Amino acid sequence: MALNGIGLVEKVSIRERISRALRAAIVSGEMEPGVVYSAPALGARFGVSATPVREAMLDLVKEGLVDVVPNKGFRVTEIGESDLDEITELRLLIEPPVVRQVTRHIPAEDLPVLRELAQVIVDCANEGNLVEYTEADRVFHLRLLSYADNTRMTNLVSDLRAHTRLFGLSSLLERGELVDSAREHLDIVDIIERRDSRAVERLMRNHIRQTRGRWAKPRT
Repeated sequence: MALNGIGLVEKVSIRERISRALRAAIVSGEMEPGVVYSAPALGARFGVSATPVREAMLDLVKEGLVDVVPNKGFRVTEIGESDLDEITELRLLIEPPVVRQVTRHIPAEDLPVLRELAQVIVDCANEGNLVEYTEADRVFHLRLLSYADNTRMTNLVSDLRAHTRLFGLSSLLERGELVDSAREHLDIVDIIERRDSRAVERLMRNHIRQTRGRWAKPRT
């Protein structure tokens, strides 16, 4: 399988950068469950040696995203429909009410930053870069949650998102619907700017449900 979204990575905090790229590739479905990936092969795609890739993969092993296959590499773990249902249920319990609570407290000077983060998601959708899209989406959502000043909660949602599988992203891209979905993040910023807590909660709830209903459908 060609990992089109994975390119050269700057040699700054290389292990963490590779971990983020691999995590996004797994979530977006670009790295397929059950497939064994070798550190040297992935290192060639990143333009680095196998060592930082192997170290990054071991980080993902601790997160339960991949398993070690002795003498071969790493296998992306399978995620079932019941797992996706549970992840979605937990995200719905946490994210919409938290964003509702923080909406009136987000500093006005932070709104341009949030809008820029949302625009990056739209730009990645326009470019068809699913790996970068997935990472930009993660950054945006976790930034919103960070205003609650609850590190454990933010880390929990980050972990839940890492175990999501968005197999439907490619289909949305092919049908030309991914950009419309991406623009919802700009809508979220618009509503926050209006300080409409109830409206942003409704949109967040619909947005997360869409992730399960449209994106995370298993392949047939």
